[in-house]
Amino acid sequence: MLVNLEKGTRNAAFDHGRVAKALGAAGVGGVQADRLPLEQLGFDLAEGVAFFRVKGKHFQLEFKSHKLTQLEKAGEIPGYQGSLDNRSKRKKERYRGYRARRDVSPDGKWRAYIHEHNLYVRPEKGGEGVRLSKDGKKDNAYQAPYWAPNSNNLVAYRVEPAEISEVHLIESSPRGGGKAKLHTRRYALPGDKFTSYELNWFDVDKELHVKPKVDVIDFRWPNMRWSLDGRTFSYWKVDRGHQRFRLVEVDVFTGKARDIIDEKSETFIWTEHPKDYGTSLVTWLKKSREIVYISEQDGWRHLYLVGVATGKQKQITKGEYVLRYVDKIDEEKRQIWFRASGKNSGQDPYLIHYYRVNFDGSGLTALTDGDGTHGIRYSPDRKYIIDSYSRVDMAPVNELRRVSDGKLACKLEESDISELDASGWEAPEVFSAKGRDGKTGIWGFICRPKDYDPKKKYPVLESMYAGPHDSYVPKSFSSSRRYSSWTDMGFVVVKIDGMGTANRSKAFHDVCWHNLKDAGFPDRILWHKAVAKKYPWYDTTRVGIYGGSAGGQSSTGALLFFPEFYKVAVSACGCHDNRMDKSSWNEQWMGYPVGEHYSASSNIDNAHRLEGKLMLIVGELDKNVPPESTFRLAGALIRAKKEFELVVIPGGGHGDGGRHGDRKRRAFFRRHLLGIESPNPNAGESSLPTEKLKWTNLAEGSPPRSLDGSSTEIHFKNSSKKRVKIYWVNFGGGLKLYGKLSPGGARNQNTYSDAVWLITDEKDNSMGYFRATGKVGKAVIPGG
Repeated sequence: MLVNLEKGTRNAAFDHGRVAKALGAAGVGGVQADRLPLEQLGFDLAEGVAFFRVKGKHFQLEFKSHKLTQLEKAGEIPGYQGSLDNRSKRKKERYRGYRARRDVSPDGKWRAYIHEHNLYVRPEKGGEGVRLSKDGKKDNAYQAPYWAPNSNNLVAYRVEPAEISEVHLIESSPRGGGKAKLHTRRYALPGDKFTSYELNWFDVDKELHVKPKVDVIDFRWPNMRWSLDGRTFSYWKVDRGHQRFRLVEVDVFTGKARDIIDEKSETFIWTEHPKDYGTSLVTWLKKSREIVYISEQDGWRHLYLVGVATGKQKQITKGEYVLRYVDKIDEEKRQIWFRASGKNSGQDPYLIHYYRVNFDGSGLTALTDGDGTHGIRYSPDRKYIIDSYSRVDMAPVNELRRVSDGKLACKLEESDISELDASGWEAPEVFSAKGRDGKTGIWGFICRPKDYDPKKKYPVLESMYAGPHDSYVPKSFSSSRRYSSWTDMGFVVVKIDGMGTANRSKAFHDVCWHNLKDAGFPDRILWHKAVAKKYPWYDTTRVGIYGGSAGGQSSTGALLFFPEFYKVAVSACGCHDNRMDKSSWNEQWMGYPVGEHYSASSNIDNAHRLEGKLMLIVGELDKNVPPESTFRLAGALIRAKKEFELVVIPGGGHGDGGRHGDRKRRAFFRRHLLGIESPNPNAGESSLPTEKLKWTNLAEGSPPRSLDGSSTEIHFKNSSKKRVKIYWVNFGGGLKLYGKLSPGGARNQNTYSDAVWLITDEKDNSMGYFRATGKVGKAVIPGG
């Protein structure tokens, strides 16, 4: 389509039927007018031509005559802008002040270096060194000299290294054979002593050494910045336990320090493992002595403008919504372009919209409006946007909108999913219910069993992850049949974001503080009960849960702390005690020092509470969460005389156990929630249920495209009298040959649900196709 931006009109760029015919004449067969497989589409409107690629061949098309010319070389395709999902990386508008080589002064005259644990400088062109510090020693040496712009002053840290904990992994089955291998590495745990950094300032000309009156930095390497005039330097100071964040400025001439920002919280300030906000928590502006600061201090994540000289803060964005990403800070116009969620009443509060606001908080303009989660692309002059939005239950809508006021200029396209619907695809149902406080909405979605009967009862599986560093329920449309490998077996599958996760209010997020065992379960259980109240087929007497990593901790915790509701759990690579996992993530939510609240959230310390059916999966070489966490839980369960299953993956890393773990998980839930024993793989039986796939004749035309789905298998059997070819039909309609079958031949093929497999004769004449499901498909090619 060609769109007139000013008039808001749209017309076909060319006649698709004529193009399909021209492509056929050019030797590109099987092209249909209503689904031209054009790739790398670009336009040169001045010349009246389009450029594109089809099946590896490059063409030029003249609009008026529809003359098609094959290009010998692709070269640079004029006007090519890429797809909506192929955005170039945005240059982040952030500024940290003067930065240069740390060892050589900006004027190139001096080199700073460490000798016998102390700081020295010497002329870069040769000469004797000058010792600037005298108190460095082996276990408290100077490091990281950092020059000021004036080439006379510099700062350095006297570092007291901490003895970091070691963790050990045993590789039982090395690939080369032989004895087991022990792998040891440093891994800081909550409560460990951390390396500390003492700040020191030096004047080279005067050979002066000053220790500014500031606290020792005992958490993370300092984030340093010199001012351009060299008068001051500043750094972040995050207190251990994440309850205080400071931006400290030191005047090098007086040695005095002051806090430009000093934020305190009774719970936590989110500084570790944050979402990508598109910019730093602290962004220094180039054209003014101001800072853009991201904070949750008023109860919601917002933007603040901070005066460097005074430390005075002015809130830029405000209200009951959440900043999600900063796209651009325009210092010339003093505007910020950003994304946020929760501002559109009546919509899912996690849906992302785009906005623009002035530095003083005025002129807030919504660039998007539709009820969906949005992604936009700016025109080169930044006057228009292409807005593409969708929901899990709504296919993408594309609009042209004006940047000046965010108003609609022209509707572009709405997705046609009739073919998808005809395939038996069904969208998840978005569902919300009130949480534990009786007023906060808890959002999730429901995936029904394939061909479900509302008169029957179905067990429920909850896919679980509640790490406080994000929210996890998908919000955008996907053509895949989500969780089809489970729903095809007769399970209802749900995904929920409970309290304690991110991207809502600070109070919503704070539920996790000192309390990771909560994992939003009181809200999740109310959500489940609300679904069951609406739908009698939703069986809350048979609820299972599974997850990995933090989800492994939570899924086991469901059986320990909420056994009256959750009955079966499979937990992979779980962090079953927050004292045994990485300090950075766990202290962010559980705090410091380590206290009894760590034990209260520990699955290991509470193993005696187990009531339901539990399977633990762990890879022996997990480098993310130490596998000893799972092994110690197993030991505690044994001591408590509890029954459970333990699946260890030799050589396995951080994950769900791969195909073996997947098979074990399926069998476990089938046994305990469906009352069905799985086939015995030792006897050659598949662990997945099987079904005969539908054969669709296809004498001419093109097969439907594959959709995305979950792993499964197809067992092909050629009952025809012909030798046949087996092609996978990709997402764009292209074909990839996977094999050939003689009459009577058979072939097993790994695939995924909703993949389409085309069968042709040896001359590539189409015979028919199969579409995979979540079950193992028996694909019998009929005789003839």
